[in-house]
Amino acid sequence: MSHDGLGPRAVMRSVTFLTATVLAVPLLAACGSDDEAGKPLAAQDIATAGRARVADGGTLHWAVDDVPETFNSFQADADAATNRVAQAVLPAMYRLDAAGRPRRDPDYLESAKVVDTEPKQVVLYRLDQQAVWSDGREIGAADFAAQWRALSGKDSAYWTARNAGYDRIEKVERGRNDLEVRVTFARPYADWRSLFSPLYPKDVMGTPDAFNDGARRKLKVTAGPFALQKVDRKAKTVTLARNPRWWGRPAKLSEIVLTAVPREDRASALAAGKLDLAEVDPADARRIETAAKGSAGADASAPGAAEGTGAARKSGKSEHSGKADPSEESGTTDDEQQPDDEQQSDEKKTDGDKTDDDKKTDGDQKTDGDKSDGEKKSDGGDSDEESTDGKASRAAAAKDASRDLEVRRSLEPAYTQLALNGSEGPLADERVRRAVARALDRKELAKLVLRPLGLPAEPVGSHLALSGQAAYADNSGALGGQDTAEARALLGDAGWVPGGRVDEEKTEKAAGGEGEKSDRGAKSSSSPKSGKKDDSDGDDEGTYIVGEDDKGRRASAGDGKDQRSGHDGRHLAQDGRPWVGRELSQGGMAGAYAPKGTAAPKGTAAPAGSASGVLAKDGKALNLRFVLPSGEGSETLRVVAERISSMLVKVGIRTQITKVSEASYFKDHIASGQYDLALYSWPASAFPATDARPIYAKPVPAADGSLTVEQNYTRVGTDQVDQLFDRAVATLDEDEARDLLRKADSRIWAAAGSIPLYQRPQLVAARKDLVNAGAFGFGTPVYEDMGFLKKGAVRDAASPSQK
Repeated sequence: MSHDGLGPRAVMRSVTFLTATVLAVPLLAACGSDDEAGKPLAAQDIATAGRARVADGGTLHWAVDDVPETFNSFQADADAATNRVAQAVLPAMYRLDAAGRPRRDPDYLESAKVVDTEPKQVVLYRLDQQAVWSDGREIGAADFAAQWRALSGKDSAYWTARNAGYDRIEKVERGRNDLEVRVTFARPYADWRSLFSPLYPKDVMGTPDAFNDGARRKLKVTAGPFALQKVDRKAKTVTLARNPRWWGRPAKLSEIVLTAVPREDRASALAAGKLDLAEVDPADARRIETAAKGSAGADASAPGAAEGTGAARKSGKSEHSGKADPSEESGTTDDEQQPDDEQQSDEKKTDGDKTDDDKKTDGDQKTDGDKSDGEKKSDGGDSDEESTDGKASRAAAAKDASRDLEVRRSLEPAYTQLALNGSEGPLADERVRRAVARALDRKELAKLVLRPLGLPAEPVGSHLALSGQAAYADNSGALGGQDTAEARALLGDAGWVPGGRVDEEKTEKAAGGEGEKSDRGAKSSSSPKSGKKDDSDGDDEGTYIVGEDDKGRRASAGDGKDQRSGHDGRHLAQDGRPWVGRELSQGGMAGAYAPKGTAAPKGTAAPAGSASGVLAKDGKALNLRFVLPSGEGSETLRVVAERISSMLVKVGIRTQITKVSEASYFKDHIASGQYDLALYSWPASAFPATDARPIYAKPVPAADGSLTVEQNYTRVGTDQVDQLFDRAVATLDEDEARDLLRKADSRIWAAAGSIPLYQRPQLVAARKDLVNAGAFGFGTPVYEDMGFLKKGAVRDAASPSQK
């Protein structure tokens, strides 16, 4: 999302197409070899099998978040589903491999190389001689030229989301024959491989009217292993069928049906056989694996089996260790599950001592007899009077169906960060931003999210790439690791001292209209009545202050025992593009996994080691507004925010946590700068010199006095970083470009505007006999190889999901 309110889907078009997998980051010298890039922390988990073992035919039912509003990937409202369709039905000159690096697609491109650098850079594309559009016309220079003109930014009649790279082209022309395309650049462009992926036919790109409206609801002409056959907005499905004119290896599947299914309903749909493949949240992933293993005590009809929403829930063994899952044995919710088998200090509360949220959790663990009519129907029951035998029969059927499922896991090509708004307030001082960063134990935060899921728990060391990508190197040393003493010293140097004078002032509104509503909830929640949340506030929004008057969140939030897990598998600045989730809003925000939270009980003890006394300067206490999105899928962000807050309390920094609606989170808070601290995600681009520059560009004052920030929502930038990006995008020496990017990343770390935390988890539930599909990680899916195993066939050696 940008400063003018444009949503996160408008950002990083090439990144999203190349990284959307089912549908999302070095020392100051930073001059090292490609070895510093390392390998991806987690491999793809797609149940690979050779094509000879895959049956011909069949329909794959694949969950998406929404039916696309447009099928034009270069428009502002394109989303993850837009790009999933584009990957299956349109040409791409380059796609990403399993390490997140661009590779030529031989189905479309025989070769592509820079053939001249003086006086101008010239790239010569040689197309596959069989490459044709579905109407029989050859793919050629006319299509390349039409796309360049539409995306060059020279004609405002084209409603494009961005023109990065295309604005550097001088001309596009036919080569020696129809299979050659010569692209001449007005300025050198290192990321030329990012262009023409996807490539649309000239029928779509040729005129502003065709571009703006021609591909929003349909794609008449395609050129992939599949073609867009039908869009049923009432049924919320998009059907892709085999393309009869496809010249490559024929698609194994007859059809792919993309179906919009909310995350909370996916477990039910999978168990009912309505879906074959779907990203799921951690709680559903655990239960699917438990059912698949047929563990004891997993009877869906037993009390406590129907936790949360969706299908009947099952308890039993952990999917990772094979031991009993502590959250299931103890009766805690999945949000309360403790990594390392640690238990929360308040776990054994009596009913009379529980908060409303605890009671809600208990209420979720209903027997079939306690369910509402809607819940009974979701379980397959049509009658309120259904017999116990009928319920048991349905539960057994669901259990049997779940045994045909498994969870495939990897890491998304996106990372979650802590953003620090440096435009005003205490965080305008670089020393305070650095103090916040030095107070954080990033390794602990990564473990908090990833260890319970059986994924590598390593903090991200770069803003510009992820482990395995060419530009990656761990440059966090430019800022330094966790050091409480150093953090306190930085705060003291900035003038924030303990026990200083604090002038009395009205309660500060945390963040606009929703912040005001939350403030009222906080006032109620801090009443002497046992810390209960105000019943009049039925939603999850609220405000609480960590560290106020030396009173923090419940001790479990800061004593290393609050190990709850969960995430919005859907949003990243992932449409993002930023991903605040669907792909940042993979559920929600571009790149953000937003947590739900509860108001803090008044009078709870501060975490051990908290600094005594309030830090103050010029009559003001050091209190930072921590703004988070509320709603479904926000559990992980809540837990991470609480852990961060407990770390900050230890150096004397208070945080006022405010939850706002997902719909307003970016537009009204992040993009407008109404926050001090925030959590959201960005996708990792294969072309960071192009795609990451707007995220870290130094804000520029506009003519009307406002600040143009592009996608730099932290408002922290430097001329040196801008210059390094400019040099990296203009050099054709790949080693030099990589080193320049690593230097830029080091300076971004040093400025402490954003702190990368962890790579986002990717959990995909799939039928066991579905192969060459699942948790794709960095890699672009190979749609023509997806399918179901032939009877008696087996897939390749054990995948991560089988270990």
